[in-house]
Amino acid sequence: MAEPYYITTAISYPNGRPHIGHAYEAIAADAIARYHRQAGRDVRFQTGTDEHGLKMVQTARDRGVETRALADEMSGHFKAMDDRLNISYDRFIRTVEPDHHAASRAIWEAMAAAGDLYLDRYEGWYSVRDEAFYDEKELVEGEGGEKLSPQGTPVEWTAEETWFFRLSKYQQPLLDFYAANPSFIQPDARRNEMIAFVAGGLTDLSASRTSFDWGVKVPGSDGHVMYVWVDALTNYLTGIGYPDLDGPLGKYWPADLHLIGKDIVRFHAIYWPAFLMSANIALPKQVFGHGFLLNRGEKMSKSVGNVTDPIELADRFGVDPLRYFLLREVSFGQDGSYSEEAIVTRCNADLANNLGNLAQRCLSIIAKNCDGRVPEPGAATAAEEALVESVKAAEAGMHAAMRDLAIHAALDAIWSAARDANQYFADQAPWSVRKIDPARADTILYYAAEAVRQIAIMARWAIPESADKLLDLLGQGADVRNFDALNRPIEAGTTLPAPTGVFPRLEMAVDAA
Repeated sequence: MAEPYYITTAISYPNGRPHIGHAYEAIAADAIARYHRQAGRDVRFQTGTDEHGLKMVQTARDRGVETRALADEMSGHFKAMDDRLNISYDRFIRTVEPDHHAASRAIWEAMAAAGDLYLDRYEGWYSVRDEAFYDEKELVEGEGGEKLSPQGTPVEWTAEETWFFRLSKYQQPLLDFYAANPSFIQPDARRNEMIAFVAGGLTDLSASRTSFDWGVKVPGSDGHVMYVWVDALTNYLTGIGYPDLDGPLGKYWPADLHLIGKDIVRFHAIYWPAFLMSANIALPKQVFGHGFLLNRGEKMSKSVGNVTDPIELADRFGVDPLRYFLLREVSFGQDGSYSEEAIVTRCNADLANNLGNLAQRCLSIIAKNCDGRVPEPGAATAAEEALVESVKAAEAGMHAAMRDLAIHAALDAIWSAARDANQYFADQAPWSVRKIDPARADTILYYAAEAVRQIAIMARWAIPESADKLLDLLGQGADVRNFDALNRPIEAGTTLPAPTGVFPRLEMAVDAA
């Protein structure tokens, strides 16, 4: 039986259309999910939208529409983005769905049964934009002297009756858990931040609201809806059948990876494990807070006008080139920057000029000189042996990097083999060798084609459509595209289709800055 692997993204808040930052997280999670599928694991991959909370109510009111109508429209945009970017989710969850309301009520009742919920009055600072409560000591001063959250968002004084969660009770259990599970929060910088925050003291958390009714109703407490983060975090359980213990929950929980932005690590690394401890549910294995994606080094902002529509970028450059750029260019876990120039430069160098060029030249010569069939190789020379070792080293480097979620380093390892294969092909010059030693030329072509095959398999989790096109051109069926096929060399005599280009060169837009 295949080993299960459960990965989730944060669910996106759809009070506006998706931007490139949302796409980056979805693409990264998809790449990890596809990698584990290729490794033979039984992967469950979940993403979706977080549709409750005051922000949605206010946005709908400003637009003059019903809140549910806004949620339906905006959630549709996020699902369309995922589908356009070839995101291979198993469940696109919406928090308005009935099974999610049921799961949220179930975890609430479990926390109540543990004695961790009590009714009181809340007075304090709340950021509508962050859907988060902040202590006075956390606030910063704006340019006009106004109070702002640590994220720089406006806060307002809130006073209302609320259910509280006994977060303070879990201060030491959380610290003990972090100490026993040092890889639970990654990267290390995020882990250190959370340990410092918890060690500084936890206060009980306001867990319900009465000032609006758009959310999951608190069981047995008329007029109260759950604080949006209580229900949002529960989505990770909803998607695998909670509270039904006999369904997918028993197979996939605890989650292997919650992939989230660094700005919401607190909710996932402090609140969520505390809720789970209270409800007597196992904690996820890892929370990874990735960095921000910057437009030419600047944080994206509607006021600045530098928010980018990911679908427009995909239409402009192609889905796989966009995926490749974001995965390769950004050191995963750190902030990264993008621009049209950078996308064109990186993708032309690595995709068009490197892997694409090698495949096109090799397969064109085979089509012309070998009757469109993979040639029979002769004895390997030191050059072939070096190429084989380079590809083996790339595979080892890829797996080592992915164990640490160093996606960029995994792709660098793969493309080091592509560079070596290109250099091998140029040095061995089969087009010239054929004139004096056709058998030797066949050997060169065979080893080049085999290198392309292995590189395509290794790169498939990052650029799935393009890699599959390369494997189609190499006559490789759907059953020989996972990592276990790396050790099954291409068969001499395999009939190949007419070669076509897979990676067209990208050009800058005429009006690009």
